[in-house]
Amino acid sequence: MSILFLVSGIVALVLFIYLFIALFKPEKFQ
Repeated sequence: MSILFLVSGIVALVLFIYLFIALFKPEKFQ
């Protein structure tokens, strides 16, 4: 249970960072 929660938390953090970079550095994704 705790491992699943940890994995889901890491995935959510990675997606949040990716969206943050995509919003402020759009030239890197073109």
